[in-house]
Amino acid sequence: MNFFPVKSFLRHWLLKVDEHSIHSPFFYDFYLKVIKGVSPHQKFEEFEQLRTKLLSNNAILSVNDLGARSSHFTTAQRTIAQVASTSLSPASLCQLIARLMDYMGSQKVIELGTSMGILSLYMASNENVHLTTFEGNPDMVKIALTNFEYFDKKNIDLVEGAIDDTLPAFLQLPTKIDLVIMDANHRYQPTLRYFEWLIKRMADKGVMIIDDIYHSAEMGKAWKELKAHQTVYGSMDLFRCGILFFDPALNKQHFVCSYS
Repeated sequence: MNFFPVKSFLRHWLLKVDEHSIHSPFFYDFYLKVIKGVSPHQKFEEFEQLRTKLLSNNAILSVNDLGARSSHFTTAQRTIAQVASTSLSPASLCQLIARLMDYMGSQKVIELGTSMGILSLYMASNENVHLTTFEGNPDMVKIALTNFEYFDKKNIDLVEGAIDDTLPAFLQLPTKIDLVIMDANHRYQPTLRYFEWLIKRMADKGVMIIDDIYHSAEMGKAWKELKAHQTVYGSMDLFRCGILFFDPALNKQHFVCSYS
């Protein structure tokens, strides 16, 4: 049994702070408006209705674990409902990321790990955003594309294939990236490898979100190294995910917080 997440949660609980302990003007404002902010429920209601449908769909998928092996399944054959219950980002996290994008003015966004496209839909709800999302599982690609088409999201490009092959080719384009969501390969080496590739294209005030930072000891190690990286000038540990900031004005500050 993997006890690392449990031990990490206890440590996180002991170290977490709120706005009364945050003295940086930027992070104080960010905490109140993004971490503890509230999104209008009706804005994303249709996406949550889709989530409910996926959670009750018993059609069979074939899912190959391209990153860390799933702790929930022993075979590639799974129902849509089973995959949705374990792989979709929760509504609270989707809303937080949408608030973050609005707060930071993010327009060029990269998502590693499309899954069924729920988080993608949240991010693309802002028409000023252009999202490029990467997914390696063909069955997941089909579901995500169906969902994007249903909601008529023309500001999403889905890149199919192994990220180790597709991401380097994409990054040949000389485009600055405002926001990265990394939720594809929950292992130490791939996480650091993708980070090193992506930082070459990050905007000066870009933000990178690393999901499942306490999924395992190797992800915990990756997170510890990434927040100390020379290009990272601020970070927030939310336990479920970690947020990295690349703005030099932030002066190497790190906070452990909880989100609603």
